[in-house]
Amino acid sequence: MTIPMIKKVVSGAAVSLLLASAAQATELLNSSYDVSRELFAALNTPFEKQWDASHPGDKLTIKQSHAGSSKQALAILQGLRADVVTYNQVTDVQVLHDKGALIPADWQQRLPNNSSPFYSTMAFLVRKGNPKHIQSWQDLTRDDVKLIFPNPKTSGNARYTYLAAWGAADKADGQDAAKTRQFMTKFLQNVEVFDTGGRGATTTFVERGLGDVLISFESEVNNIRNQYGKDDYEVIVPKTNILAEFPVAWVDKNVAQNNTEAAAKAYLNYLWTPAAQQIITQYYYRVNNAAVMDAQKAKFPATELFRVEDRFGSWDKVMKTHFASGGELDKLLAAGRG
Repeated sequence: MTIPMIKKVVSGAAVSLLLASAAQATELLNSSYDVSRELFAALNTPFEKQWDASHPGDKLTIKQSHAGSSKQALAILQGLRADVVTYNQVTDVQVLHDKGALIPADWQQRLPNNSSPFYSTMAFLVRKGNPKHIQSWQDLTRDDVKLIFPNPKTSGNARYTYLAAWGAADKADGQDAAKTRQFMTKFLQNVEVFDTGGRGATTTFVERGLGDVLISFESEVNNIRNQYGKDDYEVIVPKTNILAEFPVAWVDKNVAQNNTEAAAKAYLNYLWTPAAQQIITQYYYRVNNAAVMDAQKAKFPATELFRVEDRFGSWDKVMKTHFASGGELDKLLAAGRG
């Protein structure tokens, strides 16, 4: 065999090896909500190592995409080929079935706890010393209090805030609808800035210094406090609060096209393992694993949680009644301007 022929054989073998290597590399795209960056960055690395160890020659890389939960779902409907979704509201996963036929109708039954590996509730972040003496939802309607949270039209985080405030007022008012609407009108009047997502609201409160209270998930406000200075902020968890579930799903149509079904399913199932659940609680999310929660109970103040479905009906009803154009939110905002 001549030297040129040997070079061609070697070169061809090298190309074949490169192609084989590329074919054996798996990449997942996780489409997630705005304030989950750090959580999934912490979860991804252990799972990638676990996958690589059990699948020799198939290196896994997990990439992340973050924005408001509803905006993320819309991007998938418009063609983003995310393999898995990890959102903060059921409707943002459900829409992938309802408007895109990308997942089956029974997606919530495929994984435990209605496909929610963790949950949270709403909390208030206030400045050092709690100068406005904020303790409850009722305190947030005072004339001297300015609020920061995202726009409920674009953020699942904000919809939970709105519904938590409504539910707490409804309980305090003895289910007097007129009084509750009065409360909500004032509550919304006190919002200084409506950002599009939770991370934008954090920037407004912490870096721009606007507002007296930032309302976000308990997980988010604790992580903000840890990041920007434990001595500069305090976290308040109100006594009456909402159960915020964080549903996940693999996107059936996309994993079939991307040839990532096995990795996507394994990744989401991993979120229920004790090791992952411990990581999740480190970021101040609550989990249904009793042993893990018991070990971390000092992190999570007692609060009476109500379910959206129990207080307001189905999420579909909630979206139409409160957040659709001309719904309760629009009416309350108009009343506040009037």
